[in-house]
Amino acid sequence: MKQSNKSYVKRQYIIIGIFAVVGIIYLIRLFSLQVFDRELKQNAYNNVLRYVTQYPARGKVFDRNGKLLVYNEAVYDLMVVPSEVRDMDTAEFCRLVNISHETFKERLSKARKYSRIKASVFVGQISKEDYAHIAEVLYRFPGFYFQTRTLRHYPQAIAAHTLGDIGEVNKEEMAADSYYKMGDYIGKSGIERFYEKELRGKKGLKVVMVDVHNKEKGSYLDGALDSLPVPGKDIYLGLDADLQAYGEQLMHGKIGSIVAIEPKTGQILAFVTSPSYDPNLLVGRVRGENYTMLLNDPEKPLLNRAISGTYPPGSTFKMVNGMIALQSGSITPATQFHCNGQASTPIKCTHSHGSSPDLANAIENSCNPYFYEAFKTTINNPKFGSIKKGFEYWCQMAHNLGLGHRFDTDIPYESTGNIPTVEDYDKMYRGSWNSVTIRSLGIGQGEILVTPLQLANIAAVVANEGYYYPPHFIRAFGDSTAVPEKMTTRIETGIEARHCKVIKAGMRSVFEGGHGTARGSKIPGISAGGKTGTAQNPHGDNHSIFIAFAPVEDPQIALAIVIENGGYGSTWAAPIASLMMEKYIKGYTERPAVEERMMNGTINYNIKKKK
Repeated sequence: MKQSNKSYVKRQYIIIGIFAVVGIIYLIRLFSLQVFDRELKQNAYNNVLRYVTQYPARGKVFDRNGKLLVYNEAVYDLMVVPSEVRDMDTAEFCRLVNISHETFKERLSKARKYSRIKASVFVGQISKEDYAHIAEVLYRFPGFYFQTRTLRHYPQAIAAHTLGDIGEVNKEEMAADSYYKMGDYIGKSGIERFYEKELRGKKGLKVVMVDVHNKEKGSYLDGALDSLPVPGKDIYLGLDADLQAYGEQLMHGKIGSIVAIEPKTGQILAFVTSPSYDPNLLVGRVRGENYTMLLNDPEKPLLNRAISGTYPPGSTFKMVNGMIALQSGSITPATQFHCNGQASTPIKCTHSHGSSPDLANAIENSCNPYFYEAFKTTINNPKFGSIKKGFEYWCQMAHNLGLGHRFDTDIPYESTGNIPTVEDYDKMYRGSWNSVTIRSLGIGQGEILVTPLQLANIAAVVANEGYYYPPHFIRAFGDSTAVPEKMTTRIETGIEARHCKVIKAGMRSVFEGGHGTARGSKIPGISAGGKTGTAQNPHGDNHSIFIAFAPVEDPQIALAIVIENGGYGSTWAAPIASLMMEKYIKGYTERPAVEERMMNGTINYNIKKKK
């Protein structure tokens, strides 16, 4: 019996010891968690801490002369943390923020699907006035708080397509870059899109303590966990704001585009597409509604015709054929081809001039038979061995001049245009074709398609006498970051300067010659070179086209104008080009009658508006 009692007491001590050890272990663990484990302690505060993203100021955009094109204005996003939303007067809240009860449920459901514990935008882009009214009583609605951010503003309603716009990120954009979270904004088009990483800056973080009444009580740990946002880079464009605004005025009531380039750098001075729109329309809470309105406009103001519009170049392409013919040795400046006017075959001439023009005279008078013969002589040149080899040379030279491909700089969504190939014609004519079959290429018709940007670059090539810099918008970054080398690399076309000088002289006679096709648009006190084009349009009246540069001795501007359905190149495109060059070089114009006629003149396109 005594032995049994001793055994029982022994087991009792063992059990008590086990409980004591377990208790000590728990005490040690609790002490460790509460005193040493900072991470867990911080997690315990999650229900009273708020992690607020500090959005950086987006970089501003300036023109080449330092004029402000885009800046930021403060707005406020109403954020929600779904897990914290409880016991609130939903009807009062909906009245406060001006949304329906159905909208409230939809947005809260969307926020929960994103995350129950992470904040997301509930009502975006609230004005300063509405913010002040809502902020006073927001403490009554747990789970909601304000976050400051900025929106873009455009002091001048110009260059909408160039500057682009910003909008809320979508799923694809968030998947492609972990920097973005739901509710963030990103560049959607234009400069805003291409230079997004430079303009956006770097987000910061602020951790604040919040009481049970949803009111902020100050920074957590005296801001030890906070980080400051880094502002985005300011950027300077080659664009001239005054010239851009002037070009948009000249294009009022017309469909088409103007592209002006600084030949010595490739920087774009003006990038006009018409019709256009006020870039402020695509800012803030009305962005979606206005975008739909613009998208459904039958005049297609969202279409950037300067890079997406493709046209037969017409007689402006004669400069290309002239340069290639000279470089290949197929003609000389003194070479003459017979012109018999309307009786000429297979290409007729629409101008009255000498029957056997040389190259300069043919440019001045835009002689169709001359440039057809020059084209035919080039691709039939015996040194190539066959017409197909000759045509391959012609194609390669056209490509060297910037045609048939994108420049791939900071100009998004460029069209390549079209320079037909041997393979195209072999397929089209089952391998049997010759210079007569493709004769329209000699005068810029047929299968050739170009963009206004490409045409402006051709003018720059002639102005530079054989080379160009890839057309681009960027001029400089505000922090002195170097402009990408690709945009400052000189491109040699393979056309010798001596041949370009001949073309240059001929283009000068277009303004100054007795029979020059743009002599009515001569600029007082400024020497200029140009070439008219009247491009056939199977869908209506011909397009009015013009390319030019000035001054001839030291070109500062090269440009191309396309006026859809404008008829002859001398009717609309040449006068507008001459005014643009005069405005840029002088800073003013001295031909009020021409200016008034171009600004107030409109073309009837018979476009039916939706009711």
